[in-house]
Amino acid sequence: MAKSSGLKRTGFLSRVTVAAITAALVGTTTAAVAAETPGASAKAVGATQAAPRATTFAATTASVTPTNALYGVNNAGDIYGYGLTGSGGLTASEKTGYGFQYKKFVTQADVNNNGESDGVWFVENNRLYYGPWSQDRRDLGGGYGVYNRLFSPSNIGGGTADDLLARDSAGVLWLYLGYNNGTIAPRIKVGGGWNAYTQITGKGDLSGDGKADIVARNGSGVLYLYKGTGNYKAPFSAPIRIGGGWNTFNNLLSVGDMNFDGIADLVARDAAGALWLYKGTGNAAAPFHTKVKIGTSGWNGFKLMF
Repeated sequence: MAKSSGLKRTGFLSRVTVAAITAALVGTTTAAVAAETPGASAKAVGATQAAPRATTFAATTASVTPTNALYGVNNAGDIYGYGLTGSGGLTASEKTGYGFQYKKFVTQADVNNNGESDGVWFVENNRLYYGPWSQDRRDLGGGYGVYNRLFSPSNIGGGTADDLLARDSAGVLWLYLGYNNGTIAPRIKVGGGWNAYTQITGKGDLSGDGKADIVARNGSGVLYLYKGTGNYKAPFSAPIRIGGGWNTFNNLLSVGDMNFDGIADLVARDAAGALWLYKGTGNAAAPFHTKVKIGTSGWNGFKLMF
């Protein structure tokens, strides 16, 4: 399994009928959990994280840039969580769930605006579910088989709860505004042409203006920043070119602020299974510092990361 080092933190997943696991892995101790029933189960990474450092950005980005643990699902459907060290590193892995082999687009959601995830949205059998940590999942409806990408970029609609973005097979991007109980509003069309991108991700503010942003990589390996506007009717400004060479990575994702400076960061996995952290700068013209390796190998063992 993937390697890392450090300490732990809060939050993770829901299941197909409540449950919670025991297990711990790679030097962690087992943790007592709630009742277990057949099917699937998930819980939060269980330990304490360091307090976020105060910065000039922290006050403006607190509502849109969470400090979430990082999670991965392997081919067997087991979930492993990695807490945050506070400096950008990850803790030793902890097994936090099972039964997720058939779930798609698992993405963390902060629905109460406290700066950390309260559960996850995911798709199974073309239906969308919201699963609060260690509680029963809630069926939010069908028709989600039309999407080839779905994730929460944090709060981009100007409300308090996290929202969802979904791209359909025609390349149209849709926004679902989130409510504080994990449900969502009817979709709003963002625009077309998003099939140009092989990766789309984001989880909070990258540019230092207090609004959540996303990044998107095209087929040529060029990465673009889409600054958030805070307006759900037109949630993004025109794309800003970050740079080329991003096809080195087979997965790009963000779980928010990993080094507690109030700015969102980006995680990238390369073909050899190593994990890299691009710390956010808060500057839209050059949104990332030089990459730092935070996982040496084994990360290709996860079919999903969030």
